[in-house]
Amino acid sequence: MSLPRITRLPPVRLLSSIYHHHCQQLLLPSITPLTVPRRTVVQNEYRRPGQPKEDKWPWQKMNFGLSKGLEGIKKHFTLMKKEFSDTWVGPEGKPVLEHMLEQNRVVCEFRNPEDLEQWTVSSDREIGGQSEVYLKLGKYNTCFLYGTLCSAPPKDGETRYSGYCTMRSKQQLSSLDRKKHYDWTSFNTLHLRVRGDGRPWMISIGTETYFSHQKDDLYCYFLYTRGGPYWQDVKIPFSKFFLTHRGRIQDDQHPLWLDKVNTVGFTLGDKADGPFQLEIDYIGVCKDYAHTEEFAYELYKRNPEV
Repeated sequence: MSLPRITRLPPVRLLSSIYHHHCQQLLLPSITPLTVPRRTVVQNEYRRPGQPKEDKWPWQKMNFGLSKGLEGIKKHFTLMKKEFSDTWVGPEGKPVLEHMLEQNRVVCEFRNPEDLEQWTVSSDREIGGQSEVYLKLGKYNTCFLYGTLCSAPPKDGETRYSGYCTMRSKQQLSSLDRKKHYDWTSFNTLHLRVRGDGRPWMISIGTETYFSHQKDDLYCYFLYTRGGPYWQDVKIPFSKFFLTHRGRIQDDQHPLWLDKVNTVGFTLGDKADGPFQLEIDYIGVCKDYAHTEEFAYELYKRNPEV
């Protein structure tokens, strides 16, 4: 008895795949499939629309002069000597008992022109705007920030909003250009002594980040100046600061990281065109024992418990 012969059938193809294949060959032979670009995790620096891209190698932007090299060696050896001597005294060069009992600390003062060199100013002129901002030493050894705000967007066909002026502290560096952070874990309040013209400002605090796409993250809160000739003492708890990324408030909020603070900044963008001024006497931090709030905003659980 012989077994029946088994014939192998051709593979079954769906009608939709056959139709799509023939349409691609007959109707659209020259059109390639569309590729959707994925969003990059690392965001590049802003470049004004229409501005040509600068094609230079990193070493082409460096200055290899002998005089600058000698100044750098002298600077780094001085900083290294100070770091070595401070460790024998105590944290940040202070005695241990003084560091433990410290309740107020002045972070920034403006008593000479060298103190202003630790700050940078910028405006929407970097993107083609018309705002102007200047920084100088005040009459009574204060920081005097002034200029003119203009909210007219540049005529490049792409930028829709404009009108901001910013003053921000530079990143503190230790020897060999290592980052130096402020440690404010012993304090819970930011203390400012300012004199403004009645405009609302935005205070921003930048902290150290662990990922490259977080380099534009800032913790912000509002500063309302009352104007007039009198000074204003402002105390803002760190629990009030909320997380932003390039000016946009983030959904995932968390408290300010006080152990690695890098920069402090002031931004004006109230869309009220005209002159402005802000005078700052000092920037400090303090410990307010009456304030017990840990964080002022709601925290969301990514995986809530069932």
